[in-house]
Amino acid sequence: MPKLFETCLRCAALCNQCASSCTQEDDVEMMTRCIQSEMKCAAICYAAAQLMSLGSSMILHLSSAIMVSKHATIKDPQVRELSEQIIKSQEKETAEMEAMLDRLDN
Repeated sequence: MPKLFETCLRCAALCNQCASSCTQEDDVEMMTRCIQSEMKCAAICYAAAQLMSLGSSMILHLSSAIMVSKHATIKDPQVRELSEQIIKSQEKETAEMEAMLDRLDN
């Protein structure tokens, strides 16, 4: 996965995580602005990744799931183990699809 593409997906995941953190804000007006700002940030980062992946939407879908899973705060050991298994399988699928696209482009 190209570094910039991965960075945009990481950005979107982190912005969504920050939006969730905004709910800890006591001032309702500040909380609203914080959530709106972080949701816009996530949308911009995700849109950039989508533009980079035109023609390979399944790779975008899998890559997004991988990034969100990697940055999720999962405390339950069973759920974390399942998440890690899913990450590994989706990374493998993504690599296979990227290899197929490279082969078809040549």
